Amino acid sequence: MSFIAIVGAGPVGGALAHRLAARDRVRQVRLIDPDHRVAEGKALDILQSGPVEGFGTRVTAAPDIEAAAGACVVVIADPAAGDGSFDGEAGLALVRRIARLEQDAPLLFATAGARVLMTRAIAELHVPARRVIGSAPMAFESAARALTGLALNGSGADVQLLVVGIPPEAAVVAWEEASAFGQPVREMIPPHQLLTISAQLARLWPPGPQTLASAAARIAEAVGAGGRRRFTCFVALEQPPTRGTVVAMPVEVGAGGIVRVLEPKLSRQEQTLLENGAGRGTAAPGTGA
Repeated sequence: MSFIAIVGAGPVGGALAHRLAARDRVRQVRLIDPDHRVAEGKALDILQSGPVEGFGTRVTAAPDIEAAAGACVVVIADPAAGDGSFDGEAGLALVRRIARLEQDAPLLFATAGARVLMTRAIAELHVPARRVIGSAPMAFESAARALTGLALNGSGADVQLLVVGIPPEAAVVAWEEASAFGQPVREMIPPHQLLTISAQLARLWPPGPQTLASAAARIAEAVGAGGRRRFTCFVALEQPPTRGTVVAMPVEVGAGGIVRVLEPKLSRQEQTLLENGAGRGTAAPGTGA
């Protein structure tokens, strides 16, 4: 793995740089932001924590987007200045520069509000859909796991489940295949309580910077290393009538980005909710999704 470039030294970008460095599986992390003083300060702070935490990843900073050239993954995070997101025409212009600069590396969108920008990158800039990945759904999924763990008087780490669709309102928990402690969740939690957990999820969007950074770090490493791994990500659907709609789905990632989109095991009701949500996303994707 050569190096991972992070565009944006805001709260998510800074936390992500630290996560990647501390995991010590990447040779170099490059934090890129026009506000070079902020990026450089965060990079130096992370680098100096290496001897304390026991990692040797090199963390550097740069002010220009050209510094992303040659990265195995380019992560689009949040800027150090402004409202904390890359969106609108400025965000699209940024993605255009990155796509022209680095024509093979996957583009990993780390923030919760990136779905609309991802949609425009594919539809207007013609960036191949396999290169465009959003990691926020994995962070959101952790909230569902935590709530389910609490309902079982356990930990979210013991729960396996998927959250697909378009959060917050059109997110669908795949209770049909959810498990905990090796047992189906449906056999341990009554239906009315599962409905309560699903209803609570909408209030937990968007995930915070630390959770978003943790999810992006895991996916960036997997894509950069080239080994096939499965995660829940924002991806563009390929089948009509919702072709091009960016939704959260389980995917297999590897070198180059998306290897394939997987079909979650859903009940008939869950499948209907997913299709309805995807249909609404096609008509008018919300800026908060």
